[in-house]
Amino acid sequence: MEKQIDARPGQQAAKKAATALIFFGLVGGGIMLAGPDEAYPWIKALHIIAIISWMAGMLYLPRLFIYHSDCDPSSEQARTFAVMEARLMKVIMNPAMVVSWVLGLYLAWQVFAFQGGWLHAKIAAVIALSGVHGYFAKAVKSFGRGEYIKTPRYWRMMNEAPTLLMILIVVLAVVKPF
Repeated sequence: MEKQIDARPGQQAAKKAATALIFFGLVGGGIMLAGPDEAYPWIKALHIIAIISWMAGMLYLPRLFIYHSDCDPSSEQARTFAVMEARLMKVIMNPAMVVSWVLGLYLAWQVFAFQGGWLHAKIAAVIALSGVHGYFAKAVKSFGRGEYIKTPRYWRMMNEAPTLLMILIVVLAVVKPF
């Protein structure tokens, strides 16, 4: 069985992710050219798919940090966690975040003309979620260098940040309270 700590499988996964991004970009571009009425349900569907992918990573990565911070920094297990974290960030989370933002901003502009207090609050919450994403990216790099910046207890608490922001974003998008 091939170990997953060498670079080759990660490069292959990155190529697959780039191919998927190009494919979704072409599909999204084609849908946008079809016109707003025909494009809306497709763009919304792609936006939701991207959000689900992004959130899966945002909810899983802190769990990896919990297990990673429990092991010896020089161990094989620590190196495996570092590879898992880096690939999750690079291959799934970063592309999903970009697609979520691009399609979300398109929908905010095309459908809502950036109007509505709920939309402004939702965008602020997505900015906060993006900030958490950036913090997690920094932690991935630290763990990759063998620098454990926080305790497992801290990462258990940080695991709740994406969840709370996701709940707020969904409520704002669905209920549109103001």
